[in-house]
Amino acid sequence: MALPVEKLGTTYDVGTAVIDPDRAKKYAAATNDGNPAYESGKYAPPVFGVVPTWDAVIRAAGEVIPPEALLMIVHGEQDMHFHRPLVPGKPLRTTAEAYSIRVGRSGTRFVARLASDAADGTPVMEIYSTTFIRGMSDGESGGPDKPDHTFPEEARSRRIGEHTTHVDDDQTYRYSEASGDMMPIHLDDDVAKGVGLPGIIVHGLCTMAICSQAVVKTVADDDPSRLKRLAVRFSKPVFPGNDVVTTIYEVGDDNGRRVYAFEATSNGDVVIKDGRAEIEA
Repeated sequence: MALPVEKLGTTYDVGTAVIDPDRAKKYAAATNDGNPAYESGKYAPPVFGVVPTWDAVIRAAGEVIPPEALLMIVHGEQDMHFHRPLVPGKPLRTTAEAYSIRVGRSGTRFVARLASDAADGTPVMEIYSTTFIRGMSDGESGGPDKPDHTFPEEARSRRIGEHTTHVDDDQTYRYSEASGDMMPIHLDDDVAKGVGLPGIIVHGLCTMAICSQAVVKTVADDDPSRLKRLAVRFSKPVFPGNDVVTTIYEVGDDNGRRVYAFEATSNGDVVIKDGRAEIEA
């Protein structure tokens, strides 16, 4: 079984979705983020951008990943670029592209690129979403490299600080309702154990949202509009009832932005690797 490399470069016009104000507030609450900018409705949480673009991800992935491989997929990486902050009540028009395929010995990575514009055509957000298909090692690689966000090891000597967020016992249920992601491994203990997990696990994007809270609080003066890029690699699952500790390191300046690397740990495991945040100076 292999992915159809000939579909790379195909674009899909998914249409327009509004950044729902009530749902954006619920998303902030579901990720334990009490930032006043979200509670007031001024901005939506940055990672909430996955909600109005969810259909775009499904469309691109559904055109490339065969149904028989769905039980073998995991969310590998997420890289979000923000040209403008997400404003509740505003429409986003999103197109999806089958961007790249990388075949390895342990599996295949498929990257979907999403581009979201405002009603006047102004770019708002760009997302590179990587799906890893476990055990799929046949076929060819193709398409361009996605933007890099590898952790620069020299940054470890420039630790800025850390932020701890507790994951509640009901976190996955609240996040599922707010995000629309109803995958049973986050909601049903028996299903999770049936695929080899110890039990229900937290959504990867929920963990990413927790990291975004740490970044905005620690290096952006609690102003989410300054966050211009947030990228992560999901390395291990988070389980309800544990803390997520995000540690942030300074990288330097890049085209007028302050660049930071970060990692997150939970219950002794590194759960987020290759974190990168870019903040408007």
